[in-house]
Amino acid sequence: MRYPPEHKTATRRRILEAAGQAFREHGVAETGVDEVMRRAGLTHGGFYAHFRDKTELVAEACAAAFDGAVPNLERIAALPTPAARARLLIDSYLALRHRDNRGAGCMVVAVAADMARLRGAARAGYSRGFAQHIDRLCGALRLSDDADVNRVRVTHLMSSLVGALLFARAIDDAEHSDAILHSMRRCLRAEFGAAQPESGTGNRR
Repeated sequence: MRYPPEHKTATRRRILEAAGQAFREHGVAETGVDEVMRRAGLTHGGFYAHFRDKTELVAEACAAAFDGAVPNLERIAALPTPAARARLLIDSYLALRHRDNRGAGCMVVAVAADMARLRGAARAGYSRGFAQHIDRLCGALRLSDDADVNRVRVTHLMSSLVGALLFARAIDDAEHSDAILHSMRRCLRAEFGAAQPESGTGNRR
């Protein structure tokens, strides 16, 4: 049976979405092609009609995940001040729902450790997607009128966010994990001019 071109495109998108979710939840090394295809509702054999190997899948799934962040960046970019833009990113990134929903979270924190151990096309594809993601963040946040200063500040902010989320996810003490997110939100809001008064623990979200 011959399928129309749009069917193949839609199937490929399903595989990429399934791969992105699985990589976020379990890491690249621990996720096999069988698991990705199972999540996509497809057979293992169908994989090779779309990708040469897992390496190509990893590169394209990471690129698709970074592209998927564009709507959020557009919402950030629409805010009127650097402080407001920084606050929206800080509060959304260090939210409890982001910590707990790994399958739909940031690809950077989910797979960066895996990428540091890889070589070749998978790592190159991730690196290209990451570089473009930083460019988009710089354009959305606009933390300085000086392009070089803006890039440094954006990179610093993202490094702080990724580290805080990684710490919060790594420990099995829920109260300590919540406290990391709360304290880092407060510190980063103050550092980037986005602080607002908080009343006790009621605003820990």
